[in-house]
Amino acid sequence: MDRQKIKTFLTLGLVLLSCLVLFWGEQYLGKFSTRVLNLAAIFVILGASMNLVLGFTGMFSLGHAGFMCVGAYVSAILTMSPESKEMIYFMEPIISPLDKIHWPVFPAILTAGLVAAFFGFLIGFPALRLRDDYLAIATLGFGEIIRIIVTNTISITNGSLGLKNIPPIKSLWVYWGFAIATIWILKQLINSSWGYAFKAIRDNEIAAEAMGIDIFKHKLMSFTIGAFFAGLAGALMGHLITSVDPTMFRFLFTFQILLIIVLGGLGSLTGSVIAGVLVTVMMEVLRFVEQPMSLFGLQIPGIPGMRMVIFALLLLVVILFYRQGLMGTREFNWDWVLDKVGVGRRKEKGVGVDG
Repeated sequence: MDRQKIKTFLTLGLVLLSCLVLFWGEQYLGKFSTRVLNLAAIFVILGASMNLVLGFTGMFSLGHAGFMCVGAYVSAILTMSPESKEMIYFMEPIISPLDKIHWPVFPAILTAGLVAAFFGFLIGFPALRLRDDYLAIATLGFGEIIRIIVTNTISITNGSLGLKNIPPIKSLWVYWGFAIATIWILKQLINSSWGYAFKAIRDNEIAAEAMGIDIFKHKLMSFTIGAFFAGLAGALMGHLITSVDPTMFRFLFTFQILLIIVLGGLGSLTGSVIAGVLVTVMMEVLRFVEQPMSLFGLQIPGIPGMRMVIFALLLLVVILFYRQGLMGTREFNWDWVLDKVGVGRRKEKGVGVDG
């Protein structure tokens, strides 16, 4: 059989297997396990979107938490019922016409992404003229500015009290549907001429500009697209936990996303998926280290936040000893699998994992 047909069948089989796994999860997994998997899908979206900005375009941005905040609040305000808004906004009533708006969930999530992308465009326009550490400081500052604005615009966001009674979404199909769509869209983008331009900018800006690439335009596009998917993830986060407040979107959230893309590999969507699921699951598995325990007769008190200390040490180890992460810049592809099993081997040399 032709190698291309084999890859087509394998792809269809993988899609079918994914659907069966999601169907099985919907039927047999408990609420806690489903919640963890849904959270993993959100972190996959976040990891892939930040990898586009940092791993593929080479921009050291730390503003993802701010764009998540925008997406979460936009979707929450659009989907909450007028009765819920009247009950929750007791310090100051919500401004008109937001008090009467009650949208379906899916249009609200997409709108949240678009609004986050708009903020990304506004922030990126001045900030992307900076580079390296200066860009990181600027985007971190803009992310904190967004959070402070959300805290103080009480008639829109309810201030520090946050929003509650957000319509819940519990289905694995929704979260992983958005995650798979995100990976597919970003994969198509990266394999296009725009993606090649992003990689050229990452590798050498001077050489890319000499080849006729508009550096600022491509950086701004990458930054805006990353903000769009961060807004989607923020909206999904709000519908998962059914409440949002400004303290959720501190720099710690951006650190978790940075941990995912460094562990998975800068410049690898496959690595973002693997690390996103792994980090999310391990965050739950390691909860026991924050509980009081007895070790060799010693009573160890529970220390809140110890999980993040462990992940910080893990990140340090990766940076020092395994800088490429799990996948480096490689991606999963069927050619590598078929070469390993010796099916339809090509005559050309060097066929394998994309580098």
